[in-house]
Parts: sequence; structure tokens; C-alpha cells
Amino acid sequence: MLRIAIDIGGTFTDIVAETSAGLSSVKVLTSAQQPEIAALDGVERVLGMISRTHEDITSIVHGTTLATNALIERRGAKTALVTTAGFRDVLEMRYEKRFEQYALDIEMPEPLVPRPLRLGLGERILADGSVMTAPNDEDIDALAETLKAQQVEAVAIGLLHSYKNPTHEIHVADGLRARLGDDVTLCLSSEVAGEIREYERFSTVCANAYVRPLMSRYLSCLLSQLRDKGFAGSFLMMLSDGALTTLEQAMRFPIRLVEGGPAGGVALAAHVANEMGSNNALSLDIGGTTAKICFIENGAPKTNRRFEVARAWRDVKGSGLPIKVPTVELVEIGAGGGSIATIDTLGRLKVGPKSAGSEPGPAAYNRGGAQATITDAHLTVGNIAADGFAGGIIELAPDKAPQAIATHIQTPLGMEAVEPAAAGIIELADEAMASAARVHGVEQGLDISRFDLLVSGGGGGLHGVRIAEKLGIKRVIVPRNAGVGSAVGFLRSPVAFESAISVVELLDEIDLTPLARRVNDALTYVHDVVVKVIPADQIERSINVELRYQGQGLELSLAMPDDNEIEAHFEQLAGRFEARYQELVGFTLDNIAVELVSICVSARQRAQPAKRTQQSSIPIPSARDTRQVYDLSTGAHLPYKAIDRSSVSGNGVEGPAVIPETQTTTLVRSGWSAKRSEFGHLILERIVS
Repeated sequence: MLRIAIDIGGTFTDIVAETSAGLSSVKVLTSAQQPEIAALDGVERVLGMISRTHEDITSIVHGTTLATNALIERRGAKTALVTTAGFRDVLEMRYEKRFEQYALDIEMPEPLVPRPLRLGLGERILADGSVMTAPNDEDIDALAETLKAQQVEAVAIGLLHSYKNPTHEIHVADGLRARLGDDVTLCLSSEVAGEIREYERFSTVCANAYVRPLMSRYLSCLLSQLRDKGFAGSFLMMLSDGALTTLEQAMRFPIRLVEGGPAGGVALAAHVANEMGSNNALSLDIGGTTAKICFIENGAPKTNRRFEVARAWRDVKGSGLPIKVPTVELVEIGAGGGSIATIDTLGRLKVGPKSAGSEPGPAAYNRGGAQATITDAHLTVGNIAADGFAGGIIELAPDKAPQAIATHIQTPLGMEAVEPAAAGIIELADEAMASAARVHGVEQGLDISRFDLLVSGGGGGLHGVRIAEKLGIKRVIVPRNAGVGSAVGFLRSPVAFESAISVVELLDEIDLTPLARRVNDALTYVHDVVVKVIPADQIERSINVELRYQGQGLELSLAMPDDNEIEAHFEQLAGRFEARYQELVGFTLDNIAVELVSICVSARQRAQPAKRTQQSSIPIPSARDTRQVYDLSTGAHLPYKAIDRSSVSGNGVEGPAVIPETQTTTLVRSGWSAKRSEFGHLILERIVS
């Protein structure tokens, strides 16, 4: 067995190889213009490390933010929207409300499809699925001519109430395909996001059409080059919900890949939390460009079936494009290793969100970057060493880091030394990440101090303890291979696929027999997707229903058993809903009917048991040398013991200490201790005096 994981980030591309002997990994700088170049180079490097060839690879798992970047930077295909006549402005009318009530300068995101390319068609399906007006073939001919004249690359088809009856969308798609040929991408809203709420459905299908040509070309190119080198195994893609899917489904619904890269870090955190028996964990993945935060409760990450991308105004909720696909509930902030430190117009220090990325990178990379970054700050204060950085793929110029900080931060602020300026950059980044976690916790109604902090990414171990101090957290977990955590998370993720059925009917008026048939058909569909790569006896299926009181917007999700008694389970839903509503809200509503909004079904690979690692027999780790690290609180350099991770045992070591690794470094501050778990993860705990 040889499995390869490829994680393409904004700064680094991480490659991890898994064999029966364990994990091997490399980091390479991301090739921003042609990301497949870095991916192929990384695969070559890791295969060389383990003396294997492309022919030996049994499977490749890939996650990328390419689709996200295309939406943010507007680098997708020229896309048109075909919709019901009179509804082409739904994309600009949005929710018909302001996301910031009293701000006069708010900015709404520009629709992915400009108004001249949003085309109306005379047809109408009613809310109950019945046909009021059928589409006319002459009108479809006229649409095709307009689309040809505009030379569009992709067409999103979103008609009213197609979630209830998709026949008109299918008819229009068949007509356009016959007239436009296979070179134009066609996406149907009933397939991409077949649920109620036309704005979110239209937005999602437009985004899918917008990125599909780009993603199809990229994935086809990457796979073709791998095949040319002899790779003959399976190729899986990471989805936004932390599951894996086939390349065929990924190319058909690339919008589901938008948060696929960040979801890898969450998948690793959930896996490690289960190994460690941590019921409540806060996942913090700090990469080269951004930091990602997600809460994990009872071993499972918080998930949602709606999120936003490309926020247009101050990163405020409501200012982005809504996407209705399953996703882990992430908060992403611009605080990665490449985040640039500046002085704003009021003379205040500011860190991020702009990043130096891989090109030109931080000043210390010596690749043309001149701005001060978080990585430069860590190098300046002594948290990281220049030798062997990122596995030796970059030869750092350590003198460039303090020069950049002195020029852009120390001198403008009138500070006497460069180290306090560098330490201030790190402290401000720590506060930004801690603040984002606090706000997200309040939004979720969670007491963060009761959570473990589970860090990954190249910067996780550097920032983890200080962020934990700010949040009142007493335990920090640094997983094995944390520096390439997202890629490792890909290898720990199950193959899965999810689909939703929109119902929107009162429970006491539903004809259960045809509804049960629809549920079984959907279960068969998701099972057929997963069974292509996973044996049937390793697949488990699940059903979740969303209910609400008629007329309300608050929808509650309830799990339902997957057995042959679907109709009997539906009859119990009203009582279960009211019990759950009472638990969450504190009361129930009398004489208000309960409405079934949608049903979500999924097929998923069963979880595999955790494997323990052999512990080191060294009772107390010895320092290989001492490193001088500048401490902001004391204003002086402190001696930090530098200790190999492999020598850290269950007895542990007290801080201050630094644990350098090939892909990351862990700081153990004064007042903390570090030990290694039976699974090989570092556990950092506050020392109780």
C-alpha cells in the first residue's frame, strides 16, 4: 500500500506518503500560476525519499483552494444564467436586507454573472411542483443564439421551484446542449443545490458553473501527467465537509471542493481528538497564508449546509456569496506565516490579512520579498532557526528578517530595538486568532475554556500555547506531522457523499409512501457514488431531516434510522421535534403545525480504529542545545532548551523549551510542560503551582 496526499496552500504545497512503515512528507513552495507543477515536484521528491515509483502508488488524495481563489479573484469562466422570466435580478436583490443595518458604506459582492448574461425564459413551475407554463423550444433556440454570440464558456440553469420538479431544467439543458455542443459547461440548480430558497440555489449553481471549466482543466491536466508517469491507482478529492469523493463527482460539482483544503486540518483534528478521548476540541490550523478555526464536539466537527465565500466588505457575515453545500463550519482569518505587518494611517501596528504568499514570500526567503511578515518575526526573536527550515527546501537569509522589521515597523514606531517590534507582531497575530476564536465561541454558545486546543499547520506549534493562555485553555495538543496536518487529514478522511431532498410540506399532510420512495432513491444514489471506491460492507448510510414550525425560519435537524421502517419513523418526527425545540428554545408553540423542510442522506466509509505508536524508552528528554528566545513579557532573551521531539516521553519536559521538527516547531513557554502520548502526539499542559 502506498497512499499519497497533496495539499496545495497559498504558500506551501504539502505532500505526504503513507506506507505500512509510516508517514513521509515534504514541503515545496506553491507554484501559484500553475499549481500542478509544485504538486508533481513534491510527489517526485517524496517518492525519492522512500525509494518508490509512481507505479507503486495505490491512491492519491488531493485538496486544494483553487476554486476558492477563483471565486475571490474572479478568475473563473465567462458564465451565463438562464432563469425564469422576471427573476434574473434575484442575484442582486439577494435577501432584500442590509447585512449591516447602520453602516452607510457597505459593499455588496458583485454577482458572478453580469446582468446582460442573466437571461429570462418564459416558463413556470408552481411551488407544489405542478406546471403552469412549459418552456417553448423556439425560446430555447433564441437563448442558444444569444449564448453563442456572447461566447460564454458556462451556463447555469436555475428555474423557479426546480427543487420540486426539475423537468423544465432538464429540458432546457438538453436543448442547449444539442445547440451549443460539449464545449460549453451546463449546470442545473436542481442537481447542484436542489433545495428551497431561490437566491442561495441560484448563487450556488452560478458558482459551480463559474469554476467548473477551470477545475476540470486543472484536475484533468494533473491526472494526465500523473498517468503519464505510471500512476494507475484511484484519485480522490477532499470535499468541504471533510469527506472524500471521486474525481468524477469532483469535476461535476467543484463547488463542493471550495473548503476542501482547510477541511483537511479539521479532519486531522477530529481524528486526533477521538484518539486522545478529547470530547471538546478547538481546531486551529495555521498555514502560510491564513489560520482556520473550527470547534469539535464529541469527536465530530461542527458542520453546516450553507456558507459564504468572497466576502466583499470587512469580512462581515452577509457580504459574501452564499453557497449551499455541506461544509465544516470554519472561521478563516488572515494570520499565517506570510501575513504582512504594516503601520496603518493612525500609526498602529497591523498584521494581515494581506500575505506575501510563496511569491515573493517573507523577506527571509530571499526571493524578492521586502515586507515584514510573521515568519520574519519568529526568526528575529529566535523562535525558529534558519537551518533546515521547511525541511531544507528554502535556504533562509536570517539577516533579511530583522532588516525588514526594522525598516517597516521598528523605525516608524520609534522603537529602540528590533526584537520588541518582532515580538509585537507575533503578539498581535496571537490576539487576532484568539479574538476570532472567542467571537466564534460566543456565536456557538460555547465556553472555550473547557476545550482543548488542537493545533496543526506550520505555525500551529509556534502560536498554540500563547493563544491557549489568552483563551484560558489548559491543554494544547500538537499532533504527529502537524506541519503537514491538512495533508495527513486527507489520509484520515472517509470517502462519503451527501445529497438533499427538498420537501416543504406539513408533516400531517405528507403522503409517506412516495416520500419514502424518494428517500430510498436518494440513498441508492449516494451509495452508488461511494461504492465505486469503497467495498459495500464498509459503507454506512445516514438520514437527517430538517423541521420547523410553519412560518418560522428556525430549522432543527434530527437524525433518523436507516432501516426498512422509514414511514414509521416519519410518524414520530413531530414529537421528537417538539422535544428538541423545548430543549433549545425553552418552550413550544401550541396549535402551530410542524413542517418538513428537507431530508439529507449520506453514505460514508466506516471509521477505522486508531493505531498506537511505540513509546520512547528515554525517561527524561535531554536538551541538545540552548536557544536564546526574546520574551515580550520580560523584555529580555530567555534560554530555551532545544529538544528533539523523538526524545520527549510520557514523563515530559518543563518549559521554557523549543521542540524543532522538519516541518514545524513547538514552543513550550514558561509555566507549561510537554509530554508525548501513546499515539505520538505532543500534549502541552499548564503547570499547576
